[in-house]
Amino acid sequence: MRIRSVILAAGQGTRMRSKLAKVLHPLLGRPMLQYALEAAQQVSGAKPIVVVGRDAEAVQQTFGRAADFVLQEAQLGTGHAVMQAEPLLRGQSDWVLVSYADMPLLTVETLRKIVHIQQAHSGPITMLSLMADDPRGFGRVVRDADGRVQGIVEEAQATTEQLGIHELNAGLYCFAADWLWEALQRIQISPKGEYYLTDLVEIAIKDGLSVQAHILEDAEEGIGVNNRIHLAEAEAILRKRINRKWMLEGVTLVDPATTYIEPGVTIGQDTVIWPNTYLQGSTKIGAACSVGPNTLIRNSVVGDQSTVLASVLEEAIVEDHVEIGPFSHLRSGAHLAQGVHLGNFGEVKNSYLGPGTKMGHFSYIGDATIGAEVNIGAGTITCNFDGEKKNHTEIEANVFIGSDTMLVAPVKLGEGARTGAGSVVTKDVPSYTLAVGVPARPIRKLAKRD
Repeated sequence: MRIRSVILAAGQGTRMRSKLAKVLHPLLGRPMLQYALEAAQQVSGAKPIVVVGRDAEAVQQTFGRAADFVLQEAQLGTGHAVMQAEPLLRGQSDWVLVSYADMPLLTVETLRKIVHIQQAHSGPITMLSLMADDPRGFGRVVRDADGRVQGIVEEAQATTEQLGIHELNAGLYCFAADWLWEALQRIQISPKGEYYLTDLVEIAIKDGLSVQAHILEDAEEGIGVNNRIHLAEAEAILRKRINRKWMLEGVTLVDPATTYIEPGVTIGQDTVIWPNTYLQGSTKIGAACSVGPNTLIRNSVVGDQSTVLASVLEEAIVEDHVEIGPFSHLRSGAHLAQGVHLGNFGEVKNSYLGPGTKMGHFSYIGDATIGAEVNIGAGTITCNFDGEKKNHTEIEANVFIGSDTMLVAPVKLGEGARTGAGSVVTKDVPSYTLAVGVPARPIRKLAKRD
């Protein structure tokens, strides 16, 4: 049986009070719409159809080929929105799954359950409902004395008695496709001048057909995002889900309430995440690491048995058994090889630090290649920018950089070279040579170390 998905994303989102389209507001680093897209894609196995309205161009540019887009030029309600998808879907599917872009908490499992119920159901509609004391503007599900669904009443049109109903329409439907396209033409315009998708329930009942309503077991899934308060609520729930997943997979979160892990992150077993830590983007953390507290890692790789304390890593690579922090900053292109020690207030950008190299504190390394077992003294700076371009520094293995050394790029220090404290190195230093002074000059050769 062919299943296609339609996601409604054309609303104005005025209650967000934002110049950004509601469906593009980020939730744990991803646009809100992405959650609905990914869930629908997994259930149907085909590109979802996204009905766009406000900021249609921005939405399409954000998601590109992840979906097929149709424009609802006039905002004439949810029924009218689904009509826009008919030219793409008529004759292309047996079932049509309709959801909303501002409901990012609905899980793949819930969507599949609605589809499975509809496939086993003789009627044309299966819908999702939820029980809640706070209606949050949702329509009410009206049932008869025998519990059969009779219709959905929008909050604006509900009577006082109907407003007291606690079963709410969650806004997820699975329709028999052929029936859907015909029935949409029978929706009557509302007093507000809109065509409500919910009227299809009443149309089916009048046709003598059955409508199934599956009640959500976890009402949190049914939270829709209409304003910034709802956005924060949804993010808290997503965070809780992700944190629970990692704890069940063998990661220790010392304080889950202050741990922020985005969906694209992976973490190895026996790693400990300390409070106030943010793991973002496509970050990969190895096994048996200690990360945090007060740490942000974005789009970076951290190898096994490494420690990152109170530091920031952005687009960096950290190999195994590395120690970082506190108060260090790895910027784009930083690569720390196995066993590197980067102490407090160290900054590395677009540079490679070889195995076993130690950079204790208060130093900056930029646009450099550093060999193995190098000692970088406190206050060392690679002066890599000459006002027009970035220049490269090369430091070979077993070099000892004295405290407060300035390395004025482009410059190279050969294997085993040393600089005296306070040196300003403007010319290459040969291997196993001591250079001191301002500017630094070679003063003697050094014995090679075994």
